[in-house]
Amino acid sequence: MTEWCAEGERLYAAALRAGRIARKDAETAPCLMEFALLHPDPDDPNWLRPVLPAVALSRQLGPLEYEITQRRRLAVELAETFQPFLALGTQVTSTSDSITVLEGGERINAALNMATAQCRTEMLTVQPSDRMSERSLLRGLERDKPLIERGVRIRTLYQHTARYNPEQLAYAARLSEGKAEYRTIDELVERLIICDEAVAFIPARDDQQVALELRHPGLIRYLIKLFEYLWDRAVPLSTGKPYEAALDGITEIQHSIAKLLVEGHVDEAIARRLGMNVRTCRAHIAKLATALGSGSRAQLGYLIAQSGILEQEG
Repeated sequence: MTEWCAEGERLYAAALRAGRIARKDAETAPCLMEFALLHPDPDDPNWLRPVLPAVALSRQLGPLEYEITQRRRLAVELAETFQPFLALGTQVTSTSDSITVLEGGERINAALNMATAQCRTEMLTVQPSDRMSERSLLRGLERDKPLIERGVRIRTLYQHTARYNPEQLAYAARLSEGKAEYRTIDELVERLIICDEAVAFIPARDDQQVALELRHPGLIRYLIKLFEYLWDRAVPLSTGKPYEAALDGITEIQHSIAKLLVEGHVDEAIARRLGMNVRTCRAHIAKLATALGSGSRAQLGYLIAQSGILEQEG
């Protein structure tokens, strides 16, 4: 349906004052005919005459009132249908209503939008680093900006690699100003969003198309403790510390890579866990090998273990 337009308002008012309007003038405002505000002049096809406002309003309200009546009737029928089951439902003890499976990006975003709209105190988020598209950036701004405007505190955890992601840096810059805090840490596994200690969202599938909406108090308390544990060990986004070399010439991110190498992870797995591409991961491994004087991958693992750098970490 065509939306009401400012040009339509002007022309309809002019037609009411003059009693008619030239057909060619009305072509600039399709909403006039869409809302049936004009009808052909029976005496001259080049002119249109205005429909009285009261008549036009009645015509527009009629279908809406009919739809409202039909929906009210449906609501009554649904209530009557479920009435016999309500008493039975109170006899069942279950936590299934505190865990909701959300399938599909549209449904997930709708649930997130509702939760953030109801958030009044604080929102905690864990966001493993990836490239933020312009669309997701704008969607995040639309969701988070109203939170800040009404005084909600936002704390977000990224991986250290977010420091080289211009989209995420731009997003943080748009929302900071003391009301939102951003920190980075070497390794994050999955996304997490918590609103007001009341509802949390976690992914249920790797493709991000299925999520769980959690409202169980015990689960939410556990997730908040996990977030605080990570937050205390993270570094504010405004500092350069994670990529500065320590006294041993090895950066914090290289310490993280060394730990995963000793655990036996391959390059692809290390890159995925640290939120970087494989090429960048291998560049860090090469620098680590140079710093420790390693000539081979097998020797590198041995030298890491012998150097004691993992004991120095944290």
